[in-house]
Amino acid sequence: MAIIGIDLGTTNSSCGIWVDDGVKLIPNRLGDLLTPSVVGLDDKNNLSVGRIAKERLISHSDKTVAVFKRLMGTEHKVTLGNKQFTATELSAIVLRSLKEDAENFLGEPVTEAVISVPAYFNDNQRHATKTAGELAGLKVERLINEPTAAAIAYGLHEKQEGTFLILDMGGGTFDVSILEFFEGVMEVHASAGDNFLGGEDFVEAMMNDALNQLKIQKSSLTPQETNQLLMQMETAKRRIGTKEQQTLDLHLGKNHHEFIVTDEWFSKIATPLLLRAKRPIERALNDANMSPQAIDDVVLVGGATRMGIFRSTVGRMFGRLPSCHLDPDCAITMGAAIQAGLKSKDKALSDIVLTDVCPYTLGTDVVNENTNEGGYFLPIIERNSVVPISVTRRLVTAHDNQKQMRIGIYQGENRLVSKNIFLGNLTVDVPPAPAGKEAVDVRYSYDMNGLLEVDVKVESTGKTLNKVIEQSPGSLSPEEKEKSRQR
Repeated sequence: MAIIGIDLGTTNSSCGIWVDDGVKLIPNRLGDLLTPSVVGLDDKNNLSVGRIAKERLISHSDKTVAVFKRLMGTEHKVTLGNKQFTATELSAIVLRSLKEDAENFLGEPVTEAVISVPAYFNDNQRHATKTAGELAGLKVERLINEPTAAAIAYGLHEKQEGTFLILDMGGGTFDVSILEFFEGVMEVHASAGDNFLGGEDFVEAMMNDALNQLKIQKSSLTPQETNQLLMQMETAKRRIGTKEQQTLDLHLGKNHHEFIVTDEWFSKIATPLLLRAKRPIERALNDANMSPQAIDDVVLVGGATRMGIFRSTVGRMFGRLPSCHLDPDCAITMGAAIQAGLKSKDKALSDIVLTDVCPYTLGTDVVNENTNEGGYFLPIIERNSVVPISVTRRLVTAHDNQKQMRIGIYQGENRLVSKNIFLGNLTVDVPPAPAGKEAVDVRYSYDMNGLLEVDVKVESTGKTLNKVIEQSPGSLSPEEKEKSRQR
């Protein structure tokens, strides 16, 4: 039975499969390779997905939703008509549609998949993605980081060795990865990114500035007017560089406005976002201890990298034109499909080895032994450690006659846990003793899917506790999962 590769994107999603002569991209039921990541309810309150749902974004904005990938791993719910959905459930609806398209195309059941996720997705978001696959009827064989998937696609496409910087900007996220490809080994050296930077942000910045110039409050617009304006700005953004200026006819409320879009105006609007994009690039280079000159090729992935201003910014940073000869919208799907081929042990791919890294630091909260103040972050797995990885740290009691130790599990880079992401906790009983006399060994294990398992062992009693981080914000109970499958 075939394993498919899926790019679950903020703006568009797609899937493919590895066949004897390479990757085959799978068209959807409308014949398109890209399925808009949009879910809606039709006039009979039946679910619709993709282009059909996207066409109703303006006319039926109360029954249509897009860009929900940014809500993955959160408790936020979206209301469609009289129904409420989590981002996980909405993603499952898109995945189910892709699964059905693949089954129609291949003429056989599809039950397993490799799904791409942004490299900078945290543990909660990765679990939400796996749950979405499960709700769609898919066994998620592997989560693969999007830049890694793109690098696989480029590496196998070009058959060239070297060090690559992958810049992946889609509709909602920006990922940076530095990889080295040598002797059939694809090794990730560093990852960085911004989960709230993508093509949608450039469009929203255009809209906000236009409303500011027209002295119109965004809150005064109806949902339909907002969606209409966003679509007009998206179209204008795609035409930047092809026309000296564009005149937009904006119908907002009872008023009609003309707005001039020029390359110079867009450049000014885009500058703050481009500065944000440079930060993770510089951080990845620093983490990998590399200079721009050490990079053999800069590869662009994701639809937003088509912007000329983004390409010129990257060109100035590295003193060369970036590579973008694979379709930036499909490169990640191709890489996910190749990884699916690896999982199915295809003979043509038997000589490829892939390594990845943990994009975040994972640790626990501890008490400062000098001040006796709590809330400090102790790293256990450092960011950009090669995975799979397992690290053990010994912790001791902080107070006399302490009877319990609570091991908080956090993800982030700040020295204070309050500024990092809380993933869960474990509480273990320890025999009362003077401070510092009782100890526990805390082991963090991080796998190739980017999922974390924590083990705690009390040294004196031998008692052990284990926790796989599953009940993250927005996660569904077994009953909620079953209810969601029935929708």
